[in-house]
Amino acid sequence: MDEKLTAELLTHLCAVKGLPLPERAEVRVWSMSGVERVTFPDRTTAIFKYAKQPFDSEAQALRLAHTLGVPVPELRATAILDGCLGMLLEDLGDPARDADDLDGVAAAVVLHGTRTAPALPLLDEERLIGLPARAAQHLDQLHQAGRWPDTADIADALAQITKAAGPRAVGTTLAPFGWVHSEFHPTSLHIGDHGWRLLDFARTFTGPGLLDLASWHGTLETPDPVRMRVFLDQYVTAGGTPDALAERGGLPAEQWALGWHRMWAVEWFMEQSIRWINDPATDPAYITVVRRHLTDALQLLEV
Repeated sequence: MDEKLTAELLTHLCAVKGLPLPERAEVRVWSMSGVERVTFPDRTTAIFKYAKQPFDSEAQALRLAHTLGVPVPELRATAILDGCLGMLLEDLGDPARDADDLDGVAAAVVLHGTRTAPALPLLDEERLIGLPARAAQHLDQLHQAGRWPDTADIADALAQITKAAGPRAVGTTLAPFGWVHSEFHPTSLHIGDHGWRLLDFARTFTGPGLLDLASWHGTLETPDPVRMRVFLDQYVTAGGTPDALAERGGLPAEQWALGWHRMWAVEWFMEQSIRWINDPATDPAYITVVRRHLTDALQLLEV
């Protein structure tokens, strides 16, 4: 992120709120977004978050979530400059403890019980079926740009999943279908002394809530359907819809969720590589991740 632009965003946000310029301290900063804690002269603090496309609609999502009763940080001010979003948010401070699986299912039940917000992007059955073909289009663009050589295996895997996608996507709109956080991990759930708040709504959409549940344990380790099934059982026990346990696409719910989540991640990583990041230096890392997720998807979706 451009330092001059983020400074201008913060200046504008402070002007809107009638605040003096604060001291800045990085919390987490990536190439397309960042989070800072800012401290004002009276020693009060806030969170300054900024992002460019495709993460620039989070303010809208946070407003919607708050309106619909999802516990989120207070959004105090927003601004957009040169296509970059800036937000001043309530500083929740350090968490009282790390979020565990029971915290995760409790938050998911609340989020998935929220009525669908029409303003959010939609991932329905047709669009889920289209994910592997979209990923293949990204791969073609990369090849045309002289990138991602020796990836015929990736093309073959995407072709296999594309062929099987129709039958395997059956059940996409079974409940829970609605709000999907999409970055639903323990680090996105702040557990404070007075309750919890859900963070990081930059990529939220309307779709199958099982994708959230499949993302909770992360993607660094080999997918574990048994662990996922336990998590689904906990979700239902906590008040989630019993349909979360229903077979979909001829597969157990946990296997369907993990498999399609990996395919969803593959398409996202490939779009990042050609569109949002578009840096050949990152190609080896992206290729490694895509291969790993495709291997998982082929196995889980029984392609």
